Amino acid sequence: MKLVRPVVVPLRILLGVGFAAMVMGQFFSMPGQFAHMAKEQPEDAHLRWPLTIFSALELLCVQVVIVCTWRLLTMVKEDRIFSARSLVWVDAIVWAIGAGWIMLLGLFVYVGSRATDPGTPLLLMVMLLGGAVLGLLMVVMRALLQQATRLRTDMEAVI
Repeated sequence: MKLVRPVVVPLRILLGVGFAAMVMGQFFSMPGQFAHMAKEQPEDAHLRWPLTIFSALELLCVQVVIVCTWRLLTMVKEDRIFSARSLVWVDAIVWAIGAGWIMLLGLFVYVGSRATDPGTPLLLMVMLLGGAVLGLLMVVMRALLQQATRLRTDMEAVI
């Protein structure tokens, strides 16, 4: 654990900056971008609010992951990561990734059924594959954390 602790502060700084950037995107950039799109392309104006809500919810899923990661970093710093309480935060990460992935799948189906150019569906497919890998990796990491927690509990009972 001594090797991990020096990484906690820089990671928290990066998570904080990322979280702040996402909040700015949710409340300023995305609504402004889709309002501009509706003005410039009136035929797509009906997509303004669905896309605004979609992007805000996707960013919310990422923010949930950031908050849970922050909490797990606190548990690492306090050497309490190998406890049942940490599994709650990992579960929240898995659920947030799953929710974001399902929404992205819906967007992929919608865009894929209407696309005339393969570029956007291809990009969405790459994002879907990346999200699936990340989600499955988190499920594996959760199982490893659960096993390590069980082993640590057993060792503490012996000692």
